[in-house]
Amino acid sequence: MYKDYYIISNGDIKRKENTIYYYNLEGEKKILPVEQVDDIHIYGEVDLNTKLINYISKYGVMLHFYNYYGYYSGTYYPRKKNVSGFSLVCQSACYLDKNERLYLAKSFVESASYHILRNMRYYKVDESLIDTIKDELNDLNDVKEISELMGKEGRIRKTYYKSFNQILKDDFEFYKREKRPPKDPVNALMSFGNSIMYTNVLSEIYKTQLDPTISFLHEPSTKRFSLSLDIAEIFKPIIIDTIIFSLINNKRINKNDFEYQDKICYLSEKGKKKFLQEFEK
Repeated sequence: MYKDYYIISNGDIKRKENTIYYYNLEGEKKILPVEQVDDIHIYGEVDLNTKLINYISKYGVMLHFYNYYGYYSGTYYPRKKNVSGFSLVCQSACYLDKNERLYLAKSFVESASYHILRNMRYYKVDESLIDTIKDELNDLNDVKEISELMGKEGRIRKTYYKSFNQILKDDFEFYKREKRPPKDPVNALMSFGNSIMYTNVLSEIYKTQLDPTISFLHEPSTKRFSLSLDIAEIFKPIIIDTIIFSLINNKRINKNDFEYQDKICYLSEKGKKKFLQEFEK
């Protein structure tokens, strides 16, 4: 069974005895059986070499890198074998066809909103907030432009975030979404979790013939895999937000699991481990 491995602390990762070894700074080692590795996520400062890269490439293992604060930095992925020029042409044609693009983009918004409303109903938030989102969805079919759809999606998210203080307990307060940088624990959890969701979606796209740079809801641009953003929107409420609510409300994470530096709030090493353990369940 394949699984993801997460390296939180600093150390070395290398090929040895036809498998993968990770050594932390104390010299403790952990074996990552290459036949069972799906992806490796690296959060710490880790040394590696081309010998390792060439080895994991044979097994199709992807390496995802995150910076000091847990934000996604980039991905190494082996030469893609599952490629298709025909699929690329069809995907591009769907983007260029306004009606096809709108249909797909609306599907992403509808799916994400379904999970958003599911969360809100589960936690019994004010019906007025639920009704506001339902009103936004009622005229979704009338939307004719992507920019208009993005505005509607943004308003749905804003209304959803207003319900967070009705959901969260234990003195965790949330006022507004602040991504760059997150300034409070809830925003730090969201940024950390969304990065994981983004890379997991990217890994799944890599296994298909789809091109991760051609998207439909988010505008394609340079230096990002925007299709991953499209698809991640669906799963963030049902996976990432649910994890956040559970960790906080069940007191499995607390204010001591966060650190502050230059007005940036981020998860400590211990906090990251708690989140990742929940994510892998």
